[in-house]
Amino acid sequence: MSEGILSTPIIYKANGEEVKLSGQMVKQYLVRGNGNVTDQEIVMFMNLAKYQHLNPFLNEAYLVKFGNSPASIITSKEAFMKRANSNPHYKGIKAGIMVARGDEIVQLNGAVKLPKDVLIGGWATVKRDDREDTHIEIAFNEFSKAQATWKSMPSNMIRKSAMVNALREAFPETLGDMYTEDDKNLNDHMNARQTVQATESTPSNVKDIISKAVSETVKKTQKAKSVDDKPTAETQAKPDSAKEPEPDIVNKGGDPHDDQYLSDEEQQSIFEAINEK
Repeated sequence: MSEGILSTPIIYKANGEEVKLSGQMVKQYLVRGNGNVTDQEIVMFMNLAKYQHLNPFLNEAYLVKFGNSPASIITSKEAFMKRANSNPHYKGIKAGIMVARGDEIVQLNGAVKLPKDVLIGGWATVKRDDREDTHIEIAFNEFSKAQATWKSMPSNMIRKSAMVNALREAFPETLGDMYTEDDKNLNDHMNARQTVQATESTPSNVKDIISKAVSETVKKTQKAKSVDDKPTAETQAKPDSAKEPEPDIVNKGGDPHDDQYLSDEEQQSIFEAINEK
C-alpha cells in the first residue's frame, strides 16, 4: 500500500461525532488475528465504516484476519442496536432462549432456564410500527462455535445471535450487509468483499464511486502510455520480432485479488476519488 493511502484519513460523521480514519490506523489498531490485511481489505473496511456511519474506535467495527484466509469485517451488537434505535419506526425488541423441557419445546424470555432444561435455540421479535413484527428462531447447534464464551455463557450467546438476526431482517436497508463475529458462516458472507469492487449488497453509491475511479485511472494510464508508445526513428527501425511485448496495463497480475492488480499510483488515485465523496 502506498504511503498516501496509509496516512491520508477519511473524515465522516458517526453518532453525531467526527471520525478520522486512515489505513495506518486500521493496520495498527483495528485488525485482530495473525494475518496481514491487504490494500483492498483496508479500503473496503474504511468505506464500509464511512458509509454505514460506524465508529471503529468505539468498537463498533473492526477487521479480523487469520493466516491467508480472507479478512472479515465485524460489526458489534451495540452498533446494531444503535442503528435500530435511530430508526423512527423501531418500537423495541424482545428476545430469549428455547429449551427442551421433557417432550415440549418452551420459549423463555431472557436467558435463564431450569437446571434440567436442554438449551436448543434462541428467539427474538423486533417491532416496527410500519410493518408486521419480525420473529426469528435459530438453532443452538448451528450457531454455537464451541469457543470460550459459547461454553461459559451459551444462553446469552444464542440470545444475542437471535437478536442480531432479527434486527438484520427487520432493517435490511441499513443492517443487511453488516455481520457480527457470532454470525453463522461469517466467512461465506465476507468472501465477496475481498476486492476493490463492492458486493451486490453494498450501497450503489460505493460501487459507482469505485467503478468511476477505476475507469478514470485506467484511462489516464492508457493515455499516458499512448504518448510514450509513439514510434520513434529507433523503434521504427526495429523489426516486430525485436520489440518487447506490451504489458497488460489493466490487469498486471491476471488475478483481481492480487495486491498488484493496480499500481500504488493507481490505488492512490482511486482512494482520493473515494475520499472526495
